[in-house]
Amino acid sequence: MPTPLEIVEAEALKLPAGERALLAEHLLASLDQDAENDAAWAAEVASRLADIDSGASGTVALQTALAQARAAIK
Repeated sequence: MPTPLEIVEAEALKLPAGERALLAEHLLASLDQDAENDAAWAAEVASRLADIDSGASGTVALQTALAQARAAIK
């Protein structure tokens, strides 16, 4: 007999990817008790996205970033 957790997990996995992501976000948020920290990170994310959108900052491809990180630790 499946546990309640197994039942919820099985049902959640039937959801479309976007809804699963939203559910995961809600579940993680329910564990986080530090609203001030969340607000600070949200502001940081918004600032970085604005910099990218305005052209003040750029992005780096994942493979490039990983190669740079690996080179830096050698």
